[in-house]
Amino acid sequence: MRIALVLLLALVAFVSCSCAAPGPSISARPFGGCFLYTLENRNGVRACITNYGATLVSLETPDRDGRLGNIVLGFRDLDGYLGEHPYFGSAVGRYANRIAGGRFMVDGTAVQLATNNGPNHLHGGINGFNRVVWAAEPFLTSFGPGLRLRHTSPDHDEGYPGEVEATVVYTLTHDDELMIDFTATTTAPTAVNLTHHSYFNLDGPGLRDVLSHEIQILADRYLPTDETLIPTGELRDVKGTPFDLRLPQRIGDRKGEIVGPQFAGGYDHCFALSGYGQGAEPFLAARLRAPVSGRTLEVWTTEPGLQLYTGNFLDGTIVGAEGVHYHKHAGLCLEPQRYPDSVNRPEFPTAFLRPGETYRHTTIYRFGAE
Repeated sequence: MRIALVLLLALVAFVSCSCAAPGPSISARPFGGCFLYTLENRNGVRACITNYGATLVSLETPDRDGRLGNIVLGFRDLDGYLGEHPYFGSAVGRYANRIAGGRFMVDGTAVQLATNNGPNHLHGGINGFNRVVWAAEPFLTSFGPGLRLRHTSPDHDEGYPGEVEATVVYTLTHDDELMIDFTATTTAPTAVNLTHHSYFNLDGPGLRDVLSHEIQILADRYLPTDETLIPTGELRDVKGTPFDLRLPQRIGDRKGEIVGPQFAGGYDHCFALSGYGQGAEPFLAARLRAPVSGRTLEVWTTEPGLQLYTGNFLDGTIVGAEGVHYHKHAGLCLEPQRYPDSVNRPEFPTAFLRPGETYRHTTIYRFGAE
């Protein structure tokens, strides 16, 4: 009954904007038991988003010759997202990344969450925000088309205290940006850390891996971890390490220097962004460039950390929308967020939310070609 109501609300919302003028547009079609919304800006850039998991299914941007092509990994239909997958395009919550032992304290009370990643809690648990149907409301603004998605997470959902009202707003601007605004409120003190989890391949999924992509991350420090990817608490200088990405370099150039089976020959690390704490507006966190296609991506955010994951555990068993197998390093994630395990590290930027407060997080993925 609840899913049927959500779908009805989504359909009503779509009809309310379906008479928009030519140019920038929004359309919707059934997607399994959910909906797939297509946002198109006046430049022809397209983003397809389903209200299942508030998931970005595809994102089409031009290469240096003006040819549009999808640049994110994903599936052709809803069945792929209903099965096991590594959070392709998902809105992740209540807590992105890991919490040690699935445990933390709130005002002297112990909270125990599911441990769904070895001994730790990962990305909101067994049924996180990526596995729920969100209420969807398309809209058009002078900046471009958008989609507002809402979800109510009940008290003790996956073990988290408090009822949380979460909102994710996607806006595809006429400046060729995908702007993602997260907000949340709670009825009881709890932990909230939301992020977006697309796997990018600027040459197009399945054509080649991302090791030739050039990356720059504007961070002087990174977070070393233990063997289960929980931060040790140290913020270590990147100088002289393979994590010194302050100047552009090929992703594959130094990955061999990253040791430990937990990394499987690639990056899976959180960087402490240098621009954090200098104001409330989004700042430039990272740049990505694909020499073959010429496509570029900038990441702007309000968050203190950026998780770089280079698809180290993709093993070819997943078949994507293009009908190709996603092998190791087929895509990479750039996930702005609070630091992993912040709820157990008072010295880290806080990930706690209390009644009367509003969690806010903006990330902008800006696209271009050269």
